[in-house]
Parts: sequence; structure tokens; C-alpha cells
Amino acid sequence: MGHRRASVRTAAVTAVSATLFAAAAGLAPAAQAAGTPGVRFVDITGDGGTVLKANVVTPAGADGSHAYPLIVLPTSWSLPQVEYLAQAQKLADAGYVVLTYNVRGFWQSGGQIEVAGPPDVADASKVIDWALANTPADPRHVGMAGVSYGAGISLLAAAHDKRIKAVAALSGWADLIDSIYSGRTQHVQAAALLDGTATVTGRESPEVRDVFDHFYASDLSREQEMIAWGRKRSVATYVDQLNKNGAALMLANAWGDSIFPVNQYADFYEKLKVPKRLELRPGDHATPELTGLFGLPNDIWTDTERWFDHYLKGAGNGIDHEQPVQLKSRSAGGYEGYPDWKSIAATRRKLALAGSTTLHTNVDSGADGGVVFLSSILDQVAQLPPMAAIPLLPRRWAAVWQSERYGSTQKVRGTATLHTTLTPTAESGTFIAYLYDVGPLGLGKLVTHAPYTWHGRTPGEPFGVDLDLFSTAYDVPAGHRLALVVDTVDPLYIEHNPSGAQLTFSSPSDDPSYVSVPLGEQ
Repeated sequence: MGHRRASVRTAAVTAVSATLFAAAAGLAPAAQAAGTPGVRFVDITGDGGTVLKANVVTPAGADGSHAYPLIVLPTSWSLPQVEYLAQAQKLADAGYVVLTYNVRGFWQSGGQIEVAGPPDVADASKVIDWALANTPADPRHVGMAGVSYGAGISLLAAAHDKRIKAVAALSGWADLIDSIYSGRTQHVQAAALLDGTATVTGRESPEVRDVFDHFYASDLSREQEMIAWGRKRSVATYVDQLNKNGAALMLANAWGDSIFPVNQYADFYEKLKVPKRLELRPGDHATPELTGLFGLPNDIWTDTERWFDHYLKGAGNGIDHEQPVQLKSRSAGGYEGYPDWKSIAATRRKLALAGSTTLHTNVDSGADGGVVFLSSILDQVAQLPPMAAIPLLPRRWAAVWQSERYGSTQKVRGTATLHTTLTPTAESGTFIAYLYDVGPLGLGKLVTHAPYTWHGRTPGEPFGVDLDLFSTAYDVPAGHRLALVVDTVDPLYIEHNPSGAQLTFSSPSDDPSYVSVPLGEQ
């Protein structure tokens, strides 16, 4: 297993390094704009004296006689400080002072990578301090925004700094553990991607290096310590504080985000008692926002500016009167608006998982969640999610249950849930549940999936399993059916099945097994 992990990490570093350098090259024209009036590069002293590299973009004609709303943009994981220059210039043209800074530990900024730890949160406040002292920024109208790492830091900062009145958190996280350790399963490709790019572009702290190493090693003696480390870096931990501070929060994410799955964002959204908005679209991690970073038209960045215009400038642009939950299906065009997250599913339909099925472990059946980034990008641009020939899946290593053919389109909206009874032959193990849209010829397109791991179970003793699959919006065409497939190996995850282990899925008469599928208005 160690060789496989090393290969995954190497592949992740190679792929993302190429993306990084391509992005940096594409942003070079924006970086050159730093020589134009209103744009300057500065050094800011962050927490503990750490030097943060930053740039400031001010409105044309700003002469100190007028104060402007301030927007602070922390950079994404592994990206340089020129990342937001195209958007920063647009926001400055709209009347904002915009300060974007390279977070500690990456590129030219000092310090070490803390993964949104307390020093990163303190840095955000230091940056605001600097902006208020050195730019024509209005202390009464402060906002933060960012993509990915910048989104997470912005949300954490808003929970700790009352000066922040509005946040746009794009492709971020609310619960770090539920993101890369959901179902008690290591999301190894996602972790390797973060770890590998940090190695290329930054300097990990000893604590972060230690967390990654024990994560890969499946060291259960350190599990609770790792969870505590992640909770400290999760804004969901501070939701009461965030609600008390009252910043208006816009959250955006992609259905196929392979680093920060939608579930954890949607759960967090429901707990917020502040002005809020949730936008979900097809794509993978940070891909829906990407074109906006190059200054091209982009719905998310347009809504970000509208959000700030209303909550920092008081503009009556109507964004506060729109349905706050905005969804775009992976397989149909146009946006759907809802008053809240729970309203997206009008009803639920159960697919019974009858009978008893025994799986042999340690072999990939051919059903899998795809490849980090690549698979969901293909789904975004070409509606080509991971596929599997359902009739050809080997039943020794894959369990399959199918619905009847549907007479009309089935609009899957929200979070499908699996309930079953499992009897393992070993105390630890892993399975992955996949929900497929199956066409007339048996070709299945992946609708959603999720992993599940257990430890400390008595071999031969059945126990109940309840698993939330990753939330999605997908339209199953008329004439198709849904299929639940379960197997035990997926390259996205570390699996914990001992060699030769078997898993038996059953459906007791007093506790039948099923998949509950959420459906929108048909």
C-alpha cells in the first residue's frame, strides 16, 4: 500500500505543479499591471513578526480624501499573490480598496504552513490593521473573500474579528475532518494533492508534516489528536461565534469538489443565523471560479461583487431578496432557487436493497469515484462523469441493486442516504457505495458516492450502517434506472480491509436495507 500512496502523491504533485505554473504564467499579464497607477506590492508584518507579501489595488483617483470599503483576499493553497489581481482590479474599479496577500508558508511570504491554524487567523487581522492604517479603507465596511484556502481563512477570520462585515467563501471548507476524513476514511488523493503542492511551493510546519505522515499511515493511536487538530481549523467549530459577530456570508462550491465535498458546506449553511447565500454548480475544486481569475465573465465572481455591493456599500441590488440557495444541475442548464437547503428535495424515494450479498475484498471491481480533479472537470465541461458497465461488474467484488426503469425524469437533489446491515469477517474494513444512472445498454454514469470505514468491530457480528453519500444535483433521464453498487477498493481512498476479508450485506425483515434518494419537483 505504501508504494501505491507514493505513486498517487507523485502523480498529484506532477499534475498540480503543471497547473500551478500554467496558472502563474496566465496571470503574468495581471502581475505586470502592478506597475500601473493604483497597484503596489507591499510587505505586511503578520502574527509573530512574519512577513507577508501582499499587493494593494486602490480606486483610480483615490487621494486620501475619501474612504472606501475594504476587501481582503488571502491566496489559495500554493498559489502566488498575483492570483486575484484581475478580480482585484475589477473590484477597485467598482470603488473598493482591495488587498490580496500570500498566506504564510507559501512562496515569498515568511513563516511555515499552518493549515489555517491560529497564526493564519491572526495574520488576517494584522492585514486588516495594516490596510486601515495605510490605505483609504473604511473601518466600518470590511469584507474578506477567497478561493479554497483563502475561503477557509476568511470564514475563520470572520468568526474571530468583528470588523469583518461580509465574506464570500468560494470552494472552501467548514469542516476539515468531514472533508478529507469523511466516513472515517482517508481521502488519500485529496490529501496527497495538498501535501504535494505544499512541498513544491511552500514550507510545512513540523506539526503539519507530522499530521500528514500519521494520516497516510492510518495510525489510529493518533486519530483523536488529528481530529482535534482539524476541528481547530474548521469554522463549523466556531459557528456560534460567527453568528454572534453577524457577518453576511456567501458560500459557493462545486458538486464534484474532490477536496471539500458539498455536504460539509451545506450542513454548515443550515446552522448559520446571519444573512447568507449558498451557490452550488457543476465542477471540481475551485474550477467554477477559475475563469474569473483571468478576468473573464464568471457568475460566481459577479455574485461576489453583488454581495459586497449590498453588504458593504448598502446597494439595493436585490441580492438579499433572491432565493438564498442557488443550484445548477450537473445535467441540465439554468439555476434553481430555493429558500433553504432542506427545500431542494420535495420528496424521497427508497430503493430496496433486498437479499444477502457477500463481497470479497482487496480488488477494485471497476466501479470507482474517478480521479481527483480530472473526473469532475470532465463532468463539468462535457457531462462525462466516471462510468461503469454495470452488467459486467464482477459480483465477487461488487454488490449491485437496481431500481425499475423510470417513466419520467428523476431530479436527484440533495443527499442520498444508505442504510444497511453489515457483517464483516475482520474488525476493521472499508467499503465504498456508488449510485449510478444506468442507461438502456447498462452503462452507468456516476451520480454520487461515499466511503465508509470501521474499526474495532467483532468479526462475524452484524451492525447497522448509515452513510450519507455526497450531495449532488443530477437529472436521471426517463427510461433509465438507478443502481447502487458497493465494492471495497477505490483509488481515491485508503482502504482498511485485511487480505482475504469478506463483507456480507443483509436486509433483516425488522430492519430492511435501502438507499433513500432525494428528489426535487418533477
